[in-house]
Amino acid sequence: MYDSDKRKLLSVLSHGAIFLSATLLSVGLPIAILFLSEDPVVKGNARESINFHLNIYLYSLIFGLLSVVLIGIPLLLILLAVSWILPIVAIVKVLSDPTLIYRYPFIFRLV
Repeated sequence: MYDSDKRKLLSVLSHGAIFLSATLLSVGLPIAILFLSEDPVVKGNARESINFHLNIYLYSLIFGLLSVVLIGIPLLLILLAVSWILPIVAIVKVLSDPTLIYRYPFIFRLV
């Protein structure tokens, strides 16, 4: 049996890591949690958070390149909103149900 409070804390840290910075360092926290935790729910949430980070970086690159033709600017603004809203939703969901592995919508699962 896994500790519910520890599970909540590590899952929230995984999803909330995107708020720590906009650099590649923010993906380091969920990677560390993925390798250090034995809890399958925490590992699932860390893996999903890593996928979300990688998707945000990929979309930022693509939309940044599209900014040259001006279509990328509104897409970057939408991406900024999504990168704040979806992790907040994930945090609320994992706090309300510690057995939940939150799955982000509209992302490619790379890890």
